Amino acid sequence: MSKQQKNDEAFEQIIKVTWLGIIINVTLVIAKIITGILVSSMAMIADGFHSLSDLVTDFAIILGVRISKKEPDEDHPYGHGWAENFITFFTAVPLAVAGGYMVIKAVHSIADHVMTKIGYPVLTVAVIAIILKEYSFVITKKVAVRLSSSMLYANAWDHRSDALSSLAVAIGAISSMFGLAYADQIAAIVVGLMIVFVAIKILKDSLGQFTARAVDEKTHQQIKQIISSQPQIRNWHKLRTRTVGRELFMDLHILVDPTLNITQAHDIAEALENELHQQISQPVNIVIHIEPNGG
Repeated sequence: MSKQQKNDEAFEQIIKVTWLGIIINVTLVIAKIITGILVSSMAMIADGFHSLSDLVTDFAIILGVRISKKEPDEDHPYGHGWAENFITFFTAVPLAVAGGYMVIKAVHSIADHVMTKIGYPVLTVAVIAIILKEYSFVITKKVAVRLSSSMLYANAWDHRSDALSSLAVAIGAISSMFGLAYADQIAAIVVGLMIVFVAIKILKDSLGQFTARAVDEKTHQQIKQIISSQPQIRNWHKLRTRTVGRELFMDLHILVDPTLNITQAHDIAEALENELHQQISQPVNIVIHIEPNGG
């Protein structure tokens, strides 16, 4: 499969799974915020705004896909994959801010001795949210891993963090039924801290791509295995890799039989490139430097 075919197929899958997330998030935002307001549940309202931040992330991903799908041009000869990195980074920042705000708000509520008692309406919405968001996490992560999309992977963990925050709300609702003081506020604090933790993880991963970090160890070993499996490559060195969005960029020196002519040497390099395209799920951009083997 060619690089362009990989990109087209990947973008189609990313858009499809993201639109599913948008439908689920719209439903949950409405249900959580309305329920939270009706029963005066701080945790439920906070959870609703968490789902709202997920919804914003979904639309940001749609934008990121549209940008990164553009063909390379004179100003961006390496393509527009950087859009995924920026979208990943800038969707994590408001997520961290929202989580921190939830914690501060809940702490102030406890300090002001605000007592709330929530029950079955909050518990029902929270359980439904857990099921829907965990489903969203599983399918989104599966697509993200298969396509090596950091942007979609970050969105998958947004879904998981929302499921966990709804779990905290559910626990708070049950505790409130049994008369535990400040159960709702405590649940809100737990939700906020989880959101901050996830946001920090996403920020760390996206910053790694800004610094031209090498591919992960599993992909690195796969590349080495593919190179070593080519019988006409006698040796190789100076392998360097980095990722830009979903795309993998690498350069490599290979050593071949010095008696080969230019066409034969080129065929060896092209065979390696084709094999990398076939076996690696990410779109691969490779520059191969051919050297005569001195042995």
